[in-house]
Amino acid sequence: MRFALRSAVTAAVAAATFFVGGAGTAQATPPGPGVTGRVISQKTVGGTVYILREITIPPGQGTGWHYHDGPLYAFVQEGTLSHFDSSCASDGVYPQGSFIEEPAGPGNVHIGRNLGDTAIVLDVLYVLPHGAPFSQDAPNPGCPFQ
Repeated sequence: MRFALRSAVTAAVAAATFFVGGAGTAQATPPGPGVTGRVISQKTVGGTVYILREITIPPGQGTGWHYHDGPLYAFVQEGTLSHFDSSCASDGVYPQGSFIEEPAGPGNVHIGRNLGDTAIVLDVLYVLPHGAPFSQDAPNPGCPFQ
């Protein structure tokens, strides 16, 4: 099933033919140590870039506070992602096999955290304006965690 879902995401990128980087903001929160991302596929259509990445978040680490300039769609291959919004509230816990959708814009600041004891592996489809970074760093909105 994982192969079929990954194929579906890859097919969506082809048919249209996340860790976090981008411009820094004062007091931005970077991703935790060991958080990595690798590009699997990328295609530009008009002014939109479709990028499929694999993101790995080690146990006890997080993405840092950020937002995206375009929508993001993800599939949890391994682990469980705990997702928090700028009110410091959990807005979702996503175990292996779950899909995640993140809306675009600075009004959607969030953080993904690995509160488990195994690595999280995500397949992430970014739908971004040409030239936009994967994400924009944001300051911690006052939450007692990073």
